[in-house]
Amino acid sequence: MNKKLVAALSGGAALLMALTGCSSGDDSDNKVNDWAKQVCDQVQPQLKKIADANVSIQQVTSDSSKPADVQKTDSAAFQSISDAYKALGSAVNGAGAPPVKDGATTQQEAVKELNATSAAYAGLKQKVDALDTKDQAKFADGLTGVAEELDKLSKSGDDALQKLQSGEVGKAMAKQPGCQKPSPSASDAASPSADS
Repeated sequence: MNKKLVAALSGGAALLMALTGCSSGDDSDNKVNDWAKQVCDQVQPQLKKIADANVSIQQVTSDSSKPADVQKTDSAAFQSISDAYKALGSAVNGAGAPPVKDGATTQQEAVKELNATSAAYAGLKQKVDALDTKDQAKFADGLTGVAEELDKLSKSGDDALQKLQSGEVGKAMAKQPGCQKPSPSASDAASPSADS
């Protein structure tokens, strides 16, 4: 039941990690680097917020967790993730179009995708809030439904983010400390990405 939720969340994190890129390249145009720095300086706190929210869900995910505790934690985590994606959309929007070919289109698509992801997590929060915690079986079924939606969300259109991190912009973003994957507050099983 909850293990599906954790697996789906891991996929959701992959959507965001598309922003972090791990390519290194030759020195790019200063304008592109300046654009990447402006975005990435605002990305890091949001990546951390998402990582911490994922950890809180994993910590409450056990068969001994009470439905009310799971609901409260998941609801807060989804709200936090929704807020983080909204802030990421604002960061990309506020930075303006990256100074590359089709930069305005790339920016608009990324902002649209980030805002849609924010709205989808807000929707998941509402669904979790509406679950019946007094009936364990109904709650488990409802949580499975949430996990399935989360799984679809994590697999859905990260094309805009991948496009944002491709080419010159991606290389510039990969160099910025703010776009590096943060360590969550609690220990994480993910392999460290120390390559730059």
